[in-house]
Amino acid sequence: MPRAFLASVANRLAIPDLRWMPDEPLTASRFRIELLSGLTVALALVPEAVAFAFVAGVHPLVGLYAAFLVGLITALIGGRPGMISGATGALAVVMVALVAQHGVEYLFATVVLMGVLQLVAGVMQWGKFIRLVPHPVMLGFVNGLAIVIFLAQMGQFKVPGSMENTGHGMGGGEWLSGGPLMLMLALVALTMVVIWIMPRVTRVIPAPLAGIAVVAALVIGAGLDVPRVGDMASIKGGLPRFHIPMVPLNWETLETILPYAVILAAIGLIESLLTLNLVGDITGKRGGASQECIAQGAANVVTGFFGGMGGCAMIGQSMINVKSGGRTRVAGIAAALFLLVFILVGAPLIEQIPLAALVGVMFMVVIGTFAWNSLMILRKVPLTDAFVTVLVTVVTVMEDLAVAVVVGVIVSALAYAWNNAKRIHAVTRESHTAKGAKVYEIQGPLFFGSTDGFVELFEVEQDPATVIVDFKESRVVDQSALQAIEAVALKYEAAGKQVMLRHLSRDCHQLLTKAGHLMVDSDDDPDYGLAVDYSVRTGILGGH
Repeated sequence: MPRAFLASVANRLAIPDLRWMPDEPLTASRFRIELLSGLTVALALVPEAVAFAFVAGVHPLVGLYAAFLVGLITALIGGRPGMISGATGALAVVMVALVAQHGVEYLFATVVLMGVLQLVAGVMQWGKFIRLVPHPVMLGFVNGLAIVIFLAQMGQFKVPGSMENTGHGMGGGEWLSGGPLMLMLALVALTMVVIWIMPRVTRVIPAPLAGIAVVAALVIGAGLDVPRVGDMASIKGGLPRFHIPMVPLNWETLETILPYAVILAAIGLIESLLTLNLVGDITGKRGGASQECIAQGAANVVTGFFGGMGGCAMIGQSMINVKSGGRTRVAGIAAALFLLVFILVGAPLIEQIPLAALVGVMFMVVIGTFAWNSLMILRKVPLTDAFVTVLVTVVTVMEDLAVAVVVGVIVSALAYAWNNAKRIHAVTRESHTAKGAKVYEIQGPLFFGSTDGFVELFEVEQDPATVIVDFKESRVVDQSALQAIEAVALKYEAAGKQVMLRHLSRDCHQLLTKAGHLMVDSDDDPDYGLAVDYSVRTGILGGH
């Protein structure tokens, strides 16, 4: 049994493509683009990691170590070159309750367990279920995340000095006003203008990096008094050290951390896989979902043992990377290593970068991420799809990404079921093969949503002694469908009449045979080159 299980697991594990440059040779020009893109991402990662550490209630280095370790490991073995991972707000808002109640050591243990669960999801290839997320949900996800990124920057427009000011931005703290606010807005606008103009001048330097450099040089050179990275917290530190979480290894600890680990694993994978699809749309790549699950799991296991808060894919930084030209693993690896350099030796310089420059970069990310075309097509698409897009956007902003995606998928599934339930109808005619028999040609799928309509199609009292139900244009889908067929057969049986089933597809035939409904007296043609009629055995499911 263990050998069979291991063999099954081995069959699921495809050989991943871990090449740094999957699609082109590593030239000096490409390497320069990737390095500069990674540097841009690293600069934008610093305030984000610090802010999300404050949101989770942990030391800034806990967020920075997570950004470094998760970013490095997922860049090395992730499913989609070009993606950037690190500490995220979606996970931080879940972690804060755990840290407040049990302390940071329980957080580290939870991150390790979270990674294990993600590894299991990757090995079992559950990442493929992201295909079930419909396009309206993707639009809502993109728009909601863009709004969340925008709101997260609002904290930078508050007076520095309070940790509360560095969270998602709308909480307590005193807002900038007067001259300081005007100067901050002017620098943000200048950054955005430089980013917009730069691609029209040259693509030698990524536009976001140019925007940061220009504004930082202006602020430092002129000695302008504006909030800087160092006003949030010091980012100086040493190398992350291996550390076994100091928690009791007992059942009580597992009961404490397991619910948080499950939620964090789900949120992390959902955000990572949706970001993977989004990056894939931009870069023209597909696949890699299971590999990304494994990469996220491995990264979080390692991070938990090295004092990091865990993380997942970051849509904002991923957009900065791909729009700066990053297309390979080099950019992600470079971003992580640059971040480590900032922590070890570059803190004094990085802490001088004005927050306005980084806010300007993120505002341009918001503009580029938001699906503006979705506003134009809301009146052109079905009302249900428009509703799902708006619903997912709102729930993403008000709650979190995982809840929003689950709600969107459920609503979309219910709408699909309802639309299909209304499709069930029948065309009646006299039989050409059985004299005097009446044929009901069923149109539309027979499943739980359409069973009531299916039963109401039949006129038992007025029908002749033999009734043929033709499923050529229909499909028998689930147990509710079986129950409905038996209910109809029972009605005719009670009236002393016979029901025959015709043109069952192979899957319908197998379903009905397994349930024991089909009375097969001789060899039949499973591919239905011949029209075979089946009698129905009732009493299987207790229908009446």
